[in-house]
Amino acid sequence: MFEKEITFDRFIRGLMVVAGLGLSIYVLNLLSTVLLPFFIAWFLAYMIYPTVKFFQYKLHLHNRILCIAITLLLILAAIAGFFWLIIPPAIAEFVRFRDLIADFIKETGNSTITRSIEIFFQQNIDQNAFIRLLHENNVMEALKVAINQLWSLVSQTFDFIIAILGFCMVLLYLFFILLDYEKLSEGWIKLVPKRSRRFAAELVDDVQHGMNSYFRGQALVAFLVGILFSIGFLIIDFPLAIGLGMFIGFLNLVPYMQAIGFIPTLLLALLKANDTGESFWLILLSACIVFIVVQSIQDAFLVPKIMGKLMGLNPAVILLSLSVWGYLLGLIGLIIALPLTTLLLSYYRRFIERDERKVILAEERRCKRPSSSQAFSSESSDTFPHNTTTPNHNGESTPKEEHIHASESGKGSSVEGEKD
Repeated sequence: MFEKEITFDRFIRGLMVVAGLGLSIYVLNLLSTVLLPFFIAWFLAYMIYPTVKFFQYKLHLHNRILCIAITLLLILAAIAGFFWLIIPPAIAEFVRFRDLIADFIKETGNSTITRSIEIFFQQNIDQNAFIRLLHENNVMEALKVAINQLWSLVSQTFDFIIAILGFCMVLLYLFFILLDYEKLSEGWIKLVPKRSRRFAAELVDDVQHGMNSYFRGQALVAFLVGILFSIGFLIIDFPLAIGLGMFIGFLNLVPYMQAIGFIPTLLLALLKANDTGESFWLILLSACIVFIVVQSIQDAFLVPKIMGKLMGLNPAVILLSLSVWGYLLGLIGLIIALPLTTLLLSYYRRFIERDERKVILAEERRCKRPSSSQAFSSESSDTFPHNTTTPNHNGESTPKEEHIHASESGKGSSVEGEKD
């Protein structure tokens, strides 16, 4: 593996490679704002392309533009249906929550707690401070703050417009990438040096297989988790059970992101306690039990069985990968943990197999090379040919004896010829 001698030329080449990588990272970081829509569009095209391929080759819709349009419309319809299922009930529940907060404020307006708070502010706040606020300098400072806030509002408006333009750019990139997806996905190999093309192609194939397996498995896990949460919330008669359960399942597309779903669960538990008069803590405890049970099923059965089978990873390796990459890169680490682990293992296997192949070829060449004793024996056999045929047991002459008799008879005939 490390048999090559490190020469000055090799050292300079290594430095140039490192410098090239550093320069590439710097340029990518510099152009990240411009390149981000393109990479997002490429990722979406990678996810959507199988559907476009299905419409074009399975349903025989040979117009690629029509296939892309149908696919995008179906995706938009699915997203709209999901929000139609979730958003209206959620808005109704939040309106009820707002009314609940308003009623709570009205009921506690004349309570002893409110009166004690008023007395505290009267005793501890200097009223002269309000007079100082009307001073000219303070007014100018207040105007400066107002101008800064106005400028912040304008900049936020521009940011919103830029975000809309970025979304349009993503759609435009997505359309053109899907239009020539085969050429783009197969043409990149020409940018790789010829001696490394086979290795790069095999590595990319492994990455594509790993990514397909990961997203297919993670989508299945998220769907099953959403169903389990919906069933659990229906059992405990929780408000907005199916919508909340599927929302938590959708969050589970990113591992362990379903913990965010505990916030709306807390608010809905408060609403149910206000409507039914049940204990808030009992309702919250039942919701926590649903979270614990579903999370246990996910970690003990769903992730090891589904993701382990599709990714070809041991459940212990999966948990270790999620823990390590999550600790190193946070949320992004949880998203890319399993694909990146699969990529590293694939590269390691390719690297080891390539070294083993080199060792095997070198061993075969060494075995095929003749030794000095074998070379000497072959030369002696060429100089002194002999026949190793054994004599016949019936008294017949062997090929070796026939050769001797033939030589003797040849000598005899030559002698007789001289006498004549």
